[in-house]
Amino acid sequence: MTSAPHTRPSGDPEAICGPALARLAVTRLRLTNFRSYATGEIAVSGAAVVLAGPNGAGKTNVLDAISLLSPGRGLRGAKLADHARKGPHAAETLWAVAATVTRGGGEHQIGTGLTGASAARQVRLNGAAAGSSADLGDIVQLIWLTPAMDRLFTESAGGRRRFLDRLVLGFDAGHARAATRYETAMRERARLLKYGPRDPAWLDGLENEMAESGVLIAQARAATVEKLAGALAERGEAGAFPAASLALTDDLHLSSADDLRAAFAAGRMRDAEAGRTLAGPHTTDLHVRHTAKRADARDCSTGEQKALLISIMLADARELARARSGLAPLLLLDEIAAHLDATRRAALFEEIAALGAQAWMTGTDLSLFTGAQAEIFLVENGQFLRQE
Repeated sequence: MTSAPHTRPSGDPEAICGPALARLAVTRLRLTNFRSYATGEIAVSGAAVVLAGPNGAGKTNVLDAISLLSPGRGLRGAKLADHARKGPHAAETLWAVAATVTRGGGEHQIGTGLTGASAARQVRLNGAAAGSSADLGDIVQLIWLTPAMDRLFTESAGGRRRFLDRLVLGFDAGHARAATRYETAMRERARLLKYGPRDPAWLDGLENEMAESGVLIAQARAATVEKLAGALAERGEAGAFPAASLALTDDLHLSSADDLRAAFAAGRMRDAEAGRTLAGPHTTDLHVRHTAKRADARDCSTGEQKALLISIMLADARELARARSGLAPLLLLDEIAAHLDATRRAALFEEIAALGAQAWMTGTDLSLFTGAQAEIFLVENGQFLRQE
C-alpha cells in the first residue's frame, strides 16, 4: 500500500518522533477502501495525536478505523458493509484496516476487514486468523467520545447501555462474548415465540443460554459501575470536571441464573404477545447524576453534560490504568474541544498527559489544541500532513 504523503518523509515512527513510548498505542495505521480513503497510512510515535481539518476531510473516519481494532462494531455502530468506500475497489477487499499496536514493551500486528469471499468480518492477529473480534479485547482497550454522545443522557436507554458496555469491556474482555451469546439466544427465542414451533425443550435451552450469559452481563456491569462510582467519589470535585454518581436501574446482578431462567419461562406468553423479551439485562439503564448539583444528568445544561461525560471517561481511564500496571487505554476524542472553555480544555490535555494515554483527537480549529502535548497532522484529500 502506498503511504499518504507527509510534509517530510514518513519512514519509521522512531525515525520521525524518537523511540515509541511504552504505552498502549497505535504507531502505524493503514486503510484500504475504508470510507473516504482509497488508501491511506499514518505513522506516529505513540504520543497523543491531533487530526485537524475541515468538516468532511476524513478525520472521524480515522477514529472509526482505530475503534475497529477492538471488539464490537466501532464508534459509529455501523454495519460492516457501510465502512466500504463508495467507489471503485478491489473485488477481493471491500475494506481493510491494518495497524501496528504497541502494548507495554510488546508489539502486535492487527488486521481487520471485509472481503468479497465472506459476509463476516475477518480478524488477524500477528499474521494468524483470530476467532472473532472479541479476541481483540485482550490487546486493545478503547474509550471514545463523539459529538453524538453529547445527547447520551437525554435519549434512549439503549445508547447508555452501549456506553456502559464499552466501559465494561475494558475490564472484562469476555463481556463481548457473553453479550453475543445473550443476544443470539434472545433473537432465536423471540422468533420461536412468534412463528413457532414453541417446543418447550428448545425454549428451555435458549432461556438457559440467556440466563447464564445474562447473569454474567449484569454482574460485569455492576462491578464496573461500582468501580467507577468509587473512583468518582474518591476524586470528588477536584479538578475542572464535575463528579458524577452512577447507578444501575435494576438489581439483576443480584439474581442467579436459576432466577433469570424462571423469569424467562414465566414470561413466554407475555413476550409472545409483545413480540419481544420484556425483561432482562437488555433493558437495564445507567442512571447518572451531577453530584455537586444533586441533579440528574438529563436535567443539566449541554456543557455540564459534556463535562460529566469527560469526568466518567477520565475516571474509567484511571481505573483501567490502575488495573494494568499503569497502562492507560486508547482515547478516541472526536471534536472534543469544541464545546469546552479554555480552562477545561487545558485541564483535559493535562489529564491525558498525566495518564500517559495515547489520545487521538480531532477538530476543525487548531487553536483549540494549544497546549496539548501531541503530534499534529492536517488532513487534506486523504493525506496526513505533519505540522511542526
